[in-house]
Amino acid sequence: MRKRIIGHGPREVEAPEPGWLDLDLLAQAEITSEDADYPIESALIQGTGQGWRAAEPGEQTIRLLFDEPLSLRRVHLMFHEGEQERTQEFVLRWSPDGGQTYREILRQQYNFSPPGETREVENYEVDLDRVTVLELKIVPDISGGSARASLAQLRLA
Repeated sequence: MRKRIIGHGPREVEAPEPGWLDLDLLAQAEITSEDADYPIESALIQGTGQGWRAAEPGEQTIRLLFDEPLSLRRVHLMFHEGEQERTQEFVLRWSPDGGQTYREILRQQYNFSPPGETREVENYEVDLDRVTVLELKIVPDISGGSARASLAQLRLA
């Protein structure tokens, strides 16, 4: 996965599950921050870790810049929070013109209540053509607490 912060060297990865796009080959990732132990690759590429987590609290952005415009039909998101009770909001947007303009796909809030509700899985059917950028904004705690944003998985087809 190409991204704009310095990585930690080569790694072995599994092939993507059938039907999902190989984001490692198709996109570059831009992120606002990253915990070194939870890099963005581990949320985007199967078999590479426990998911992504921000290095600092507050709103975070994950942006995928596709090498070539592509069509998207499915979006799979999984969030996990096992420590802190909070209400998270996320916004998923896309751009057909390299990020000059964006169109909102969805905006959603979800309550995490460990030890009970600790995981949120979302699967969306979409009909998007000529996607050049996909952007996920995460507000980890809408009350402004100290939670750090995280993403267990993002898969696209």
